Amino acid sequence: MDDNAAKDQNNWAGGVHVAAFVLALFTSWSAGVGGMIAAFVVWLMKKDESAYIRTHATEAFNFNFSMFLYTLIAVFLTVMTLGIGLIFVIPAAFVLAVVWIWCTIKAAMAGFNGQEYRYPFTLRLLN
Repeated sequence: MDDNAAKDQNNWAGGVHVAAFVLALFTSWSAGVGGMIAAFVVWLMKKDESAYIRTHATEAFNFNFSMFLYTLIAVFLTVMTLGIGLIFVIPAAFVLAVVWIWCTIKAAMAGFNGQEYRYPFTLRLLN
């Protein structure tokens, strides 16, 4: 593979994490729905073209899907405890937001640098 093709793959691989992050911020950072959509679109476009890009798009989708599920669980806990669950949900949401930002930055940097990255705390739905 020539340098331009490798650089293009790296740009797609890192860019999918950045796109997922930006769209998640604009649609509702806590739910990550936009991040799932961005990653899924890249996965659909590039899955047959490059295993490397497909792997990064899969990771971005699965991570944002996991964040979406964690948010739903937090909302459910809050509603079912009539708000008392906020004692646990608010600190957990802060930690989750920091983890989300930190892991997304690490994943994007790995993608741009031609390295693999696996998000922690992620349910592997899409392969």
